[in-house]
Amino acid sequence: MAADHYISVDELIGALPSGDGRVGLDLEANSLYRYSERICLVQVCYGKEVKLIDPLAEESLDPLVDWLGSARIWMHGADYDMTLMLGEWKMVPPMLYDTQIAAQLLGHQRFGYASLVEQYFGVELSKSSQKADWGKRPLSSKMLEYACNDVRYLLPLAHEVEAKLKELGRYEWFLESCESAQTRVKKREGEEKESWRISGSGRLQPTGLRFLHAIWNWRDGEAASWNRPSFMVATNKQLIAWATDLAEGREINLPPKLRPDRSQRLRAAIKEAEGIPESEWPMRPKRVRQRYDETFEQRLKEIMENRNQIAENLGIDPSVIASRGVLEQIVAGRVDPADILLKWQLSLLEL
Repeated sequence: MAADHYISVDELIGALPSGDGRVGLDLEANSLYRYSERICLVQVCYGKEVKLIDPLAEESLDPLVDWLGSARIWMHGADYDMTLMLGEWKMVPPMLYDTQIAAQLLGHQRFGYASLVEQYFGVELSKSSQKADWGKRPLSSKMLEYACNDVRYLLPLAHEVEAKLKELGRYEWFLESCESAQTRVKKREGEEKESWRISGSGRLQPTGLRFLHAIWNWRDGEAASWNRPSFMVATNKQLIAWATDLAEGREINLPPKLRPDRSQRLRAAIKEAEGIPESEWPMRPKRVRQRYDETFEQRLKEIMENRNQIAENLGIDPSVIASRGVLEQIVAGRVDPADILLKWQLSLLEL
């Protein structure tokens, strides 16, 4: 039974293999249910063992975090997990092997964990607990089984994809790609964010942006005090619609279920935004408009055709080698290819 896989941190540290022993990891968080998301379950696999750590129990995770600080770990689709680790544990393992990256380099069109498990092992995994509230206690037996299955096949999958990568001469590509993914997450974590510039905000003029900024802050404050995700207060689509209406002098339609006190604070935020002098309105980001001539178009066509042919020969998606956007920047001379492509990508494209 999945509940039998619970283990204390000290017991786990004592049981984990030393040296280059393979260890798989997965994390479950409660971002769909809380404003302040946190890691709610840690799944670890080694050898044939699958173990669960409960971060919400009254037990320090420091020994596990310290161990991970010098570990080599296998995960699948690790981008979000690395963000969680950086946010809560202030670290990520020094080397994190990602089976999703491996699958893409092998040319798999379907590279989700469940799809790969089905392809390699003929096992169909349930997705019923994918959006469950992992912050609830106790976890149901169905959720525990789902959590265990999320790592049960991780190391056998790692063995399969690693062997294929080495056979095809793509293992060094894999290592470089995994290191690059980790670097991207760390860089993103340290960047200054303007989170209020949500999808659709680029269409707004400064008069609309001032309202968007105000109502986004209102929503963020409501979500924080309620300790629920922001979308439970109002969706991004709704914020854009309100900002658009306000910029055009129209009254906004509030949802009938919006609490009176919440509605009152929203109207206060809007009134405050109306009083902001134009000199202090947020500006639209300046976009560099590149005029492309026939020479550019021809060069872009040539480099993309070359990329597509290489990808076809390798049996991988062309975007894995380089996206169109990246190639446009290179052809336009806005970036040095070595600053935006990995070594193996540069070698393939001969740039």
